[in-house]
Amino acid sequence: MTQPLAFLVYEQLMPGSQLTNRLKDLGYRVHTLSDAAALVGEAEKEKPLVVIVDLASSTTDVNAVIQRLKANSATAHLPVLAFTTKSDQAVSDAAVAAGATLVAGSEAILAQLPQLLDQVLDS
Repeated sequence: MTQPLAFLVYEQLMPGSQLTNRLKDLGYRVHTLSDAAALVGEAEKEKPLVVIVDLASSTTDVNAVIQRLKANSATAHLPVLAFTTKSDQAVSDAAVAAGATLVAGSEAILAQLPQLLDQVLDS
């Protein structure tokens, strides 16, 4: 059986590399992107099961990328699990408004990844 593909978009090594390892432990193939701007094109081509994205980016408006992902008919169905190191409700609300299925803190995403994946995949 083919392993499901997860896209992971992050710039910072931590928790990005930890999430990569955790996803692999859960049986996912992981395609990592450090440039969020490339997400829509790559997702259209590779057809992941889920997209996990760090909202912190020094070069790209990640919420705008999520909006483009959701506006594209080929990728609109993809669940997006966003995470942030900031415990700021406005950041979470903006990501949900952009189309993120769920937003979690960076510590929670590592500790509760299987449950969070189940939640976004069932949405």
